[in-house]
Amino acid sequence: MEEYGVIGLFFSALISSTLLPGGSEVVLLYLATQTAENHGILWLVATLGNAFGGIITWAMGWWLLRRFPDKALDEVKHKRALGHIRRWGSPVLLFSWLPIIGDPLCFVAGWLKLNFFYSVLFITAGKAARYGLLLVYL
Repeated sequence: MEEYGVIGLFFSALISSTLLPGGSEVVLLYLATQTAENHGILWLVATLGNAFGGIITWAMGWWLLRRFPDKALDEVKHKRALGHIRRWGSPVLLFSWLPIIGDPLCFVAGWLKLNFFYSVLFITAGKAARYGLLLVYL
């Protein structure tokens, strides 16, 4: 039965990191305290799911730029993310785990065609650090 919890954690983390709301932290902490699952496995699964969701959001920005090249990023959250990314570059994606601004950061990074490798690296590092801190301070 615990394998379903890990699978659920992956999909919760994935959904939480796209433009849809989610609560992967609650699922992670529940599994860490209520099951015998290894915390390292939980950390890895949550990180991979959440990073994959961020990469999907990055790809959505990349794809939409090609599909609708004459459209501007008009939403306030996208303009704010655009300013941060233009100033700091792909390292700002370390903060892609933050609520409200994280998804637009990934989206705008794709829109701006930031280097895919560095984007994946920084998205994953930020999300791994967040889940690691949750488990350490459990």
